[in-house]
Amino acid sequence: MDADVLAAVGSWPVDSAAVAVVGPAGVLASTGPLDTPFALASVTKPLAALAILVAVEEGAIELTHPVDEALVPGATLRHLLAHASGLAPEQPMRSFPPAVRRVYSNVGIELAGGLVEKATGMAFGDYFTDALVRPLGLTGTSLPGSPARDGVSTVADLARVVQELQAPSGLLHPDTLADLRTVQYPGLRGVLPGFGGQPDNSWGLGFEIRDHKSPHWTGSANSPETYGHFGQSGTMFWIDPAAGVALVALADRDFGPWAAHAWPALSDAVLAAAR
Repeated sequence: MDADVLAAVGSWPVDSAAVAVVGPAGVLASTGPLDTPFALASVTKPLAALAILVAVEEGAIELTHPVDEALVPGATLRHLLAHASGLAPEQPMRSFPPAVRRVYSNVGIELAGGLVEKATGMAFGDYFTDALVRPLGLTGTSLPGSPARDGVSTVADLARVVQELQAPSGLLHPDTLADLRTVQYPGLRGVLPGFGGQPDNSWGLGFEIRDHKSPHWTGSANSPETYGHFGQSGTMFWIDPAAGVALVALADRDFGPWAAHAWPALSDAVLAAAR
Protein backbone atom coordinates (compact mmCIF):
# COMPACT_ATOMS: atom_id res chain seq x y z
CA MET A 1 0.00 0.00 0.00
CA ASP A 2 1.27 3.47 -0.88
CA ALA A 3 2.32 5.35 2.26
CA ASP A 4 0.72 8.49 0.77
CA VAL A 5 -2.63 7.14 1.93
CA LEU A 6 -1.62 8.36 5.40
CA ALA A 7 -0.45 11.82 4.30
CA ALA A 8 -3.49 13.51 5.86
CA VAL A 9 -2.27 12.49 9.33
CA GLY A 10 0.38 15.21 9.05
CA SER A 11 -2.36 17.85 9.04
CA TRP A 12 -4.15 16.57 12.14
CA PRO A 13 -4.32 19.22 14.92
CA VAL A 14 -2.20 17.19 17.34
CA ASP A 15 1.36 17.36 18.62
CA SER A 16 2.01 13.67 18.00
CA ALA A 17 0.20 10.91 16.13
CA ALA A 18 1.15 7.46 14.94
CA VAL A 19 -0.88 5.39 12.49
CA ALA A 20 -0.58 1.97 10.88
CA VAL A 21 -2.57 0.11 8.26
CA VAL A 22 -2.38 -3.60 9.00
CA GLY A 23 -3.23 -6.68 6.99
CA PRO A 24 -3.13 -10.36 7.93
CA ALA A 25 0.60 -10.49 7.09
CA GLY A 26 1.55 -7.35 9.04
CA VAL A 27 1.93 -3.59 8.61
CA LEU A 28 1.13 -2.32 5.10
CA ALA A 29 1.78 1.40 5.68
CA SER A 30 2.64 3.54 8.68
CA THR A 31 3.54 7.03 9.83
CA GLY A 32 4.65 8.63 13.06
CA PRO A 33 6.43 7.25 16.15
CA LEU A 34 5.26 3.65 16.15
CA ASP A 35 7.06 2.75 19.38
CA THR A 36 5.90 5.75 21.43
CA PRO A 37 3.51 4.81 24.27
CA PHE A 38 0.14 6.58 24.31
CA ALA A 39 -2.57 6.53 26.97
CA LEU A 40 -5.33 4.38 25.47
CA ALA A 41 -8.37 5.44 27.49
CA SER A 42 -11.23 3.17 26.37
CA VAL A 43 -9.14 1.35 23.79
CA THR A 44 -8.03 -0.47 26.95
CA LYS A 45 -11.38 -2.29 27.00
CA PRO A 46 -10.92 -4.61 24.00
CA LEU A 47 -7.41 -5.50 25.15
CA ALA A 48 -8.75 -6.32 28.61
CA ALA A 49 -11.51 -8.36 26.96
CA LEU A 50 -8.93 -10.44 25.10
CA ALA A 51 -7.22 -11.26 28.40
CA ILE A 52 -10.58 -12.11 29.99
CA LEU A 53 -11.40 -14.43 27.09
CA VAL A 54 -8.07 -16.17 27.63
CA ALA A 55 -9.20 -16.79 31.22
CA VAL A 56 -12.44 -18.24 29.86
CA GLU A 57 -10.56 -20.57 27.52
CA GLU A 58 -8.25 -21.63 30.34
CA GLY A 59 -11.30 -22.66 32.36
CA ALA A 60 -10.73 -20.16 35.17
CA ILE A 61 -14.16 -18.60 34.60
CA GLU A 62 -17.13 -18.93 32.26
CA LEU A 63 -19.03 -16.32 30.28
CA THR A 64 -22.13 -17.53 32.14
CA HIS A 65 -20.55 -16.67 35.50
CA PRO A 66 -22.95 -14.46 37.50
CA VAL A 67 -21.83 -10.92 38.31
CA ASP A 68 -23.54 -10.03 41.59
CA GLU A 69 -27.08 -11.21 42.25
CA ALA A 70 -27.68 -8.44 44.77
CA LEU A 71 -26.45 -5.70 42.42
CA VAL A 72 -27.55 -6.87 38.96
CA PRO A 73 -29.60 -10.06 39.29
CA GLY A 74 -29.33 -12.27 36.23
CA ALA A 75 -26.29 -10.51 34.76
CA THR A 76 -23.30 -12.58 33.67
CA LEU A 77 -19.74 -11.98 32.53
CA ARG A 78 -21.02 -12.09 28.93
CA HIS A 79 -23.43 -9.24 29.73
CA LEU A 80 -20.59 -7.19 31.22
CA LEU A 81 -18.34 -7.56 28.17
CA ALA A 82 -21.25 -6.64 25.87
CA HIS A 83 -22.33 -3.58 27.91
CA ALA A 84 -25.69 -5.29 28.37
CA SER A 85 -25.66 -5.96 32.12
CA GLY A 86 -27.83 -2.95 32.96
CA LEU A 87 -25.12 -1.40 35.13
CA ALA A 88 -24.83 2.39 35.15
CA PRO A 89 -21.87 3.94 33.28
CA GLU A 90 -19.76 5.02 36.25
CA GLN A 91 -21.45 3.75 39.42
CA PRO A 92 -22.05 0.21 40.76
CA MET A 93 -25.80 0.57 40.48
CA ARG A 94 -28.45 -0.95 38.24
CA SER A 95 -30.01 1.17 35.49
CA PHE A 96 -31.90 -1.62 33.66
CA PRO A 97 -32.39 -5.37 33.86
CA PRO A 98 -29.85 -7.37 31.82
CA ALA A 99 -30.18 -7.39 28.01
CA VAL A 100 -32.76 -4.57 27.92
CA ARG A 101 -30.58 -1.58 26.98
CA ARG A 102 -26.97 -1.13 25.86
CA VAL A 103 -25.48 1.01 28.64
CA TYR A 104 -21.79 1.68 28.01
CA SER A 105 -20.35 0.97 31.44
CA ASN A 106 -16.82 1.52 32.68
CA VAL A 107 -17.75 -0.01 36.01
CA GLY A 108 -19.02 -3.08 34.17
CA ILE A 109 -15.63 -3.74 32.58
CA GLU A 110 -13.97 -3.13 35.95
CA LEU A 111 -16.29 -5.70 37.54
CA ALA A 112 -15.37 -8.14 34.74
CA GLY A 113 -11.71 -7.67 35.59
CA GLY A 114 -12.53 -8.22 39.24
CA LEU A 115 -14.24 -11.52 38.45
CA VAL A 116 -11.08 -12.71 36.72
CA GLU A 117 -8.98 -11.57 39.69
CA LYS A 118 -11.09 -13.70 42.03
CA ALA A 119 -11.07 -16.66 39.67
CA THR A 120 -7.31 -16.65 39.07
CA GLY A 121 -6.00 -15.27 42.35
CA MET A 122 -3.97 -12.72 40.38
CA ALA A 123 -4.19 -8.94 40.11
CA PHE A 124 -5.84 -8.26 36.76
CA GLY A 125 -2.89 -6.20 35.52
CA ASP A 126 -0.60 -9.18 36.14
CA TYR A 127 -3.00 -11.57 34.45
CA PHE A 128 -3.27 -9.15 31.51
CA THR A 129 0.51 -9.31 31.12
CA ASP A 130 0.60 -13.11 31.27
CA ALA A 131 -2.43 -13.64 29.02
CA LEU A 132 -1.89 -10.99 26.34
CA VAL A 133 1.35 -9.01 26.54
CA ARG A 134 3.81 -11.91 26.77
CA PRO A 135 2.15 -14.30 24.29
CA LEU A 136 2.00 -11.61 21.59
CA GLY A 137 5.47 -10.21 22.36
CA LEU A 138 4.18 -6.72 23.12
CA THR A 139 6.95 -4.44 24.35
CA GLY A 140 5.21 -1.14 25.08
CA THR A 141 1.88 -2.27 26.52
CA SER A 142 0.87 -2.24 30.17
CA LEU A 143 -2.20 -1.97 32.37
CA PRO A 144 -1.29 -0.02 35.53
CA GLY A 145 -4.90 0.55 36.61
CA SER A 146 -8.49 0.13 35.46
CA PRO A 147 -9.21 -2.43 32.72
CA ALA A 148 -11.76 0.05 31.39
CA ARG A 149 -9.46 3.01 30.75
CA ASP A 150 -5.90 2.91 32.09
CA GLY A 151 -4.00 0.94 29.45
CA VAL A 152 -0.87 2.21 27.72
CA SER A 153 0.34 0.95 24.35
CA THR A 154 2.05 1.76 21.07
CA VAL A 155 0.96 1.55 17.46
CA ALA A 156 3.55 -1.18 16.90
CA ASP A 157 1.95 -3.29 19.66
CA LEU A 158 -1.62 -2.65 18.59
CA ALA A 159 -0.63 -3.54 15.04
CA ARG A 160 0.46 -6.91 16.41
CA VAL A 161 -2.87 -7.31 18.20
CA VAL A 162 -5.00 -6.53 15.14
CA GLN A 163 -2.80 -8.78 13.02
CA GLU A 164 -3.50 -11.60 15.48
CA LEU A 165 -7.22 -10.95 15.16
CA GLN A 166 -6.98 -11.17 11.37
CA ALA A 167 -4.56 -14.10 11.15
CA PRO A 168 -4.75 -16.00 14.46
CA SER A 169 -1.62 -17.72 15.72
CA GLY A 170 -3.22 -19.34 18.76
CA LEU A 171 -3.97 -16.67 21.36
CA LEU A 172 -7.67 -17.58 21.22
CA HIS A 173 -9.66 -20.38 19.60
CA PRO A 174 -11.34 -19.44 16.30
CA ASP A 175 -14.77 -19.97 17.89
CA THR A 176 -13.93 -17.42 20.59
CA LEU A 177 -12.67 -14.96 17.99
CA ALA A 178 -15.90 -15.37 16.04
CA ASP A 179 -17.93 -14.83 19.23
CA LEU A 180 -16.13 -11.60 20.20
CA ARG A 181 -16.96 -9.99 16.85
CA THR A 182 -20.58 -11.23 16.79
CA VAL A 183 -23.36 -8.93 18.00
CA GLN A 184 -24.36 -9.92 21.53
CA TYR A 185 -28.02 -9.42 22.46
CA PRO A 186 -29.02 -7.88 19.09
CA GLY A 187 -31.41 -4.97 18.82
CA LEU A 188 -30.51 -3.08 21.99
CA ARG A 189 -30.86 0.70 21.95
CA GLY A 190 -28.14 2.76 23.56
CA VAL A 191 -25.84 5.73 23.40
CA LEU A 192 -22.54 5.49 21.55
CA PRO A 193 -20.28 7.91 23.48
CA GLY A 194 -19.46 10.95 21.38
CA PHE A 195 -21.97 10.05 18.67
CA GLY A 196 -25.32 9.96 20.43
CA GLY A 197 -28.25 7.58 20.61
CA GLN A 198 -28.36 4.57 18.31
CA PRO A 199 -31.51 2.52 17.74
CA ASP A 200 -29.36 -0.62 17.45
CA ASN A 201 -26.15 -0.08 19.40
CA SER A 202 -24.37 -3.28 18.38
CA TRP A 203 -21.56 -4.64 20.53
CA GLY A 204 -19.54 -7.82 20.65
CA LEU A 205 -17.46 -9.06 23.59
CA GLY A 206 -15.39 -6.02 24.51
CA PHE A 207 -15.43 -4.75 20.92
CA GLU A 208 -17.84 -2.30 19.34
CA ILE A 209 -19.38 -3.50 16.07
CA ARG A 210 -19.97 -0.96 13.29
CA ASP A 211 -23.24 -2.43 11.98
CA HIS A 212 -25.38 0.42 10.58
CA LYS A 213 -24.71 3.10 13.20
CA SER A 214 -24.87 6.71 12.11
CA PRO A 215 -23.04 8.90 12.85
CA HIS A 216 -19.93 6.84 13.55
CA TRP A 217 -16.19 7.20 14.03
CA THR A 218 -15.28 4.74 11.24
CA GLY A 219 -15.69 5.54 7.55
CA SER A 220 -18.78 5.43 5.37
CA ALA A 221 -17.05 2.66 3.40
CA ASN A 222 -16.45 0.43 6.42
CA SER A 223 -18.51 -2.75 6.28
CA PRO A 224 -21.15 -3.46 8.94
CA GLU A 225 -18.89 -6.28 10.20
CA THR A 226 -16.15 -3.80 11.17
CA TYR A 227 -15.22 -4.08 14.84
CA GLY A 228 -12.88 -2.18 17.14
CA HIS A 229 -12.95 0.65 19.66
CA PHE A 230 -12.04 4.28 20.21
CA GLY A 231 -10.89 6.14 23.30
CA GLN A 232 -11.39 9.63 24.66
CA SER A 233 -7.62 10.18 24.69
CA GLY A 234 -7.59 10.35 20.88
CA THR A 235 -7.06 6.66 20.16
CA MET A 236 -8.79 4.15 17.92
CA PHE A 237 -8.50 0.97 15.93
CA TRP A 238 -10.80 -0.99 13.67
CA ILE A 239 -10.68 -4.26 11.77
CA ASP A 240 -12.81 -4.69 8.65
CA PRO A 241 -13.11 -8.41 7.81
CA ALA A 242 -14.80 -7.67 4.49
CA ALA A 243 -11.88 -5.51 3.33
CA GLY A 244 -9.18 -7.67 4.93
CA VAL A 245 -7.50 -4.69 6.52
CA ALA A 246 -7.22 -2.89 9.88
CA LEU A 247 -6.35 0.64 10.97
CA VAL A 248 -4.68 1.77 14.20
CA ALA A 249 -4.35 5.46 15.12
CA LEU A 250 -3.04 6.91 18.39
CA ALA A 251 -2.69 10.62 19.13
CA ASP A 252 -1.93 12.90 22.05
CA ARG A 253 -5.07 15.04 21.80
CA ASP A 254 -8.37 14.11 23.40
CA PHE A 255 -11.24 13.00 21.19
CA GLY A 256 -13.32 15.88 19.85
CA PRO A 257 -14.68 17.30 16.59
CA TRP A 258 -11.22 17.01 15.04
CA ALA A 259 -11.26 13.22 15.46
CA ALA A 260 -14.92 12.83 14.48
CA HIS A 261 -13.91 14.39 11.13
CA ALA A 262 -10.38 13.02 10.68
CA TRP A 263 -10.95 9.36 11.56
CA PRO A 264 -13.79 8.64 9.09
CA ALA A 265 -11.93 10.48 6.31
CA LEU A 266 -8.76 8.49 6.93
CA SER A 267 -10.74 5.26 7.18
CA ASP A 268 -12.35 5.83 3.80
CA ALA A 269 -8.96 6.67 2.24
CA VAL A 270 -7.44 3.47 3.63
CA LEU A 271 -10.33 1.34 2.39
CA ALA A 272 -10.15 2.93 -1.08
CA ALA A 273 -6.42 2.14 -1.23
CA ALA A 274 -7.01 -1.41 0.02
CA ARG A 275 -9.31 -2.12 -2.92
